[in-house]
Amino acid sequence: MLAKDIKPGSVVVQNGAPFLIEGVHVQSPSARGGATLYKYRARNLVNRQKADITLKGGDSLDEADFHRREVTFMYADAENAFFLDQVDFNQYAITRDDVANELQYITEDLQGMLVLIYNGECVGIQLPTAVDLKITQCDPAVRGNSATSRTKPATLETGFQIQVPEYLKEGEMVRVDTRTGDFVARA
Repeated sequence: MLAKDIKPGSVVVQNGAPFLIEGVHVQSPSARGGATLYKYRARNLVNRQKADITLKGGDSLDEADFHRREVTFMYADAENAFFLDQVDFNQYAITRDDVANELQYITEDLQGMLVLIYNGECVGIQLPTAVDLKITQCDPAVRGNSATSRTKPATLETGFQIQVPEYLKEGEMVRVDTRTGDFVARA
């Protein structure tokens, strides 16, 4: 796969390990004869470490033997979280440590969740960019609070805490960005 064809979300092999491309920055040459540089922010799918990869325009990386499968969350115990494939009903177990950040957004009815399969082995999950969660605890809304930038802490149904606008109250559904953990909108 040529450097110019690698986009965010692609999975490539670098130094024998699979990397999920999270961001791309293209640096154009400032002089004649200079090569365009492609700088990638990537995450190793096996050990979860971030890495920076820089390629010239003519360089290439191999595509990984990689698949995404749609799954639903089944349950989690003290050590693992279990997911069910929606096509062939295989079960995938991932250690809680590997999906600790993702578990704070996962509910039993979450749709659009994908499991990442590399060489026949489950190496992680990919969440939708935004999820809808219910507020279970927050300070009461006060009459006269406006939609300004003032916020208050709120605990969601998964136990995750975020900052929400003052006018929201318990029981309301909010949309949360899974990449940043920020409040997006009322759902």
